[in-house]
Amino acid sequence: MDQSSTSSGSPGSRFAPGRSRDIVCLGRLAVDLYAQQVGARLEDVSSFAKYLGGSSANIAFGCARLGLDAAMLARVGNDHMGRFLTETLAKEGCDVSHVRIDHERLTALVLLGLKDRDTFPLIFYRENCADMAVDEADFDEAFIASSKALLITGTHFSTAQVNRTSRRALDYARRNAVRTVLDIDYRPVLWGLTGKADGETRFVASEGVSAHLQRILPLFDLVIGTEEEFRIAGGTTDLVDALATVRAVTPATLVLKRGPLGCQIIDGAVPGSLDTVPVHGGVEVEVLNVLGAGDAFASGFLSGWLRDQPLDACARAANASGALVVSRHGCAPAMPTPAELDYFLREAQADPQRMRRPDRDATLARLHRVSPARKTWHEVLGFAFDHRNPFFELAQQTGAGEARIARLKNLFVEAVAQTERAMNLHGRIGVLIDDRYGQDALNAATGRGWWIGRPVELPGSVPLVFDHGRSIGTTLIAWPQEHVVKCLVQFHPDEPIEQRLEQEAQLRALYDATQASGHELLLEVIPPKHAALPQGPDIVYRALKRLYNLGIYPEWWKLEPMDAAQWQAIDALIAERDPYCRGVVLLGLSAAVEQLSEGFHAAAQAATCRGFTVGRTIFYEPSHAWLAGEIGDDELIARVRRTFETLIAAWRSARGEPAAHGTPHHVHQGEAA
Repeated sequence: MDQSSTSSGSPGSRFAPGRSRDIVCLGRLAVDLYAQQVGARLEDVSSFAKYLGGSSANIAFGCARLGLDAAMLARVGNDHMGRFLTETLAKEGCDVSHVRIDHERLTALVLLGLKDRDTFPLIFYRENCADMAVDEADFDEAFIASSKALLITGTHFSTAQVNRTSRRALDYARRNAVRTVLDIDYRPVLWGLTGKADGETRFVASEGVSAHLQRILPLFDLVIGTEEEFRIAGGTTDLVDALATVRAVTPATLVLKRGPLGCQIIDGAVPGSLDTVPVHGGVEVEVLNVLGAGDAFASGFLSGWLRDQPLDACARAANASGALVVSRHGCAPAMPTPAELDYFLREAQADPQRMRRPDRDATLARLHRVSPARKTWHEVLGFAFDHRNPFFELAQQTGAGEARIARLKNLFVEAVAQTERAMNLHGRIGVLIDDRYGQDALNAATGRGWWIGRPVELPGSVPLVFDHGRSIGTTLIAWPQEHVVKCLVQFHPDEPIEQRLEQEAQLRALYDATQASGHELLLEVIPPKHAALPQGPDIVYRALKRLYNLGIYPEWWKLEPMDAAQWQAIDALIAERDPYCRGVVLLGLSAAVEQLSEGFHAAAQAATCRGFTVGRTIFYEPSHAWLAGEIGDDELIARVRRTFETLIAAWRSARGEPAAHGTPHHVHQGEAA
C-alpha cells in the first residue's frame, strides 16, 4: 500500500503506528582521520585524531545521541577500523544489527585537514571499500518496515551497486508507509567528477548526476540540501529554478540549508523569489570546521521531525546542532546531546554575543563531556597495585631485583582475571596500576573491559608533584582512553595558604589536561592527620567542596571509610554540585580485612559509593613471600585471590547482595594480608 493512503500513528502524526525504530540510515560509514594541527597544509600535518565518519553514519550517530532509536545499514571491513566503527555506534545506542562484515573489502577511510575557515583539504580512500558494497541481501523488508523513516544519502546512488541497493530499500519503505529522507550529500569526487585527491570541491555541474537525482527524487518525502546540492539536483545554477525543477518531480518537504543564515523550508509550491520564504535563523558562531555540520543539521532536524514537532522547531534544533559542530573538531564526536542543545539555545537567546564562541563556554564544554551516553559502573570491585615505593621497599627487603616487580604485577593481572571468571564479575572489575613497574601489567589489563586507574602523582609529594614532570598534558597523550587518570593528593582545606594554592594549581592543571585529552579523572583525597591541622568529621566534605568551588569536577572520587553521617553529607554535596559524577570508591589504608569490612557497611548505604580499590591489604604479605622466593606463582595468585574475593564478598554482604554467581576461593579464618 502506498504510504499516502496509510493512516498515521496518531492524529496529526507524520508516521505509521507500531514502529520499533525511529530511523534507518543507509549510506557511508567510514573512519575520519582529522588533522590535529589547525592551519597547516595537509602535507605538513604531523598527527591525526580518529573519529567515526561518513554522512549517513554521522546522522545515525547524531540521531542516537539526541535520543532517537536509530539503526545503521551499511558494511564495514573485517578489520580493526570496521570494529571501531561498529563499537562506536553501539556505544552511542545505535542499532548495528545490520552493519554487515565484508570479508573481501576494507573499511573506508578519509583524511581531512583544517587549513582555514574556508579550506578543508580531504582525501577519500574509498576504492572498492566495504560500505559501497552494501547489497540487497544485507537486509529484508521487515527491517525497513520496522522504522518510521529511512534516510539515504546521495553517494549511495552514485554506482550501479549502491543505486540498486538503495532503490530496493526505497521500494520496501514505500510499500510499508515508511517515510523517506534524502540528504543530497553531493561530493563530486565520489561521482568521479574530479581528481581522486580532490575531495574538497563541493560543486561540479553534471547533467548526468542531475538527471540521476531527478529520477530518484519522486521517492522521497523529505529532501535536505545546501544551495549547491539543490543546484545539482535541479540541474541549473539558478537556485530558484533548481528548486522549481525539484518540486516538479517530488512533493517532498524541501529543507534548504543557508549556512550561517539558518535554513528555509518549502512545503508547497516554490515561489518566484526566496525572499518570500521565511528564514529560520540560527545562532551565529565562529567557524572552526564546517565538515560534519550538515550531518549535525540533519540529525537535529530529524530529532524534531520524527517526534512530530512543528517544522520551525525542527529547524531550530537543526540550526543549533550545526552551529555547535562548526565550532568543534571532528564530526560525530562533536554532535550535541539534548542537554547541550537546551543550554546553548537558552544562553544564545539571553546573550548571543557570548555564544559566538561556544567552544569557550565552560558549562557547555562540560555538558559535551559528561552528558553523552557512556558505560555505567554500578560497581567497581578493585585491586589497587599502583604503589611504587612500597614495592621498591619490598624488593629491597627481600633482595629481589626491581625487574621482578614487573613480573609480580603481571601475576596480579592473572589473579584478577581468574577472580573475574570464577565470580562472574564481568563489567565490575577494577584495577589501579602504575606505569613505572606495571607497564606490562597495564598492557595486559587494557582492552578487557575493566575499570583501569593509572596514577600521575609522585608518591608522597606534598605539595603535589606529577610523576613525569609538570607538563601533565604531554604525559596523557600516550594513554589509552579507557585509562582513568588517578591522582592522590594529601589535601586539607586548612593547610598553609602557599601550599594549598600550589596544590590547587596543580589539580587545576590536571583537570584541564583531562578535559583536553578526554580521559576520566579520579581524585584520591586524603586529608593529612597533622597535629597542627584541625581535625573533625567534616574535613573530607570541606576538601571536596573547596575543589568544586574551584571548578574541578572529577568523574570519580576515592575516599577513606567514613561514618553514615559523613556519607550523607558527601552524597548531598555531589548531588548538588555534580549530578554527572560517576561515583566514589573506597581506599584501604592498609587496614585488615575485618576493619575494611566494617567500613563497607556505612559506605554501602551511600548513594554515590560504587565499591572499593584496595591495595596493601591484598598484596603485601603474598608479595613479600613471592619476592623472597618462599612461594611460587600459583600460590601467589591463590593468596591474592583469597583476600580479594573475601573483600568482594564482604562488600556484597554489606549491600545485602549475594557474593557472586560463581564460587570464591576458600577463605582462611581471620586472614589479613
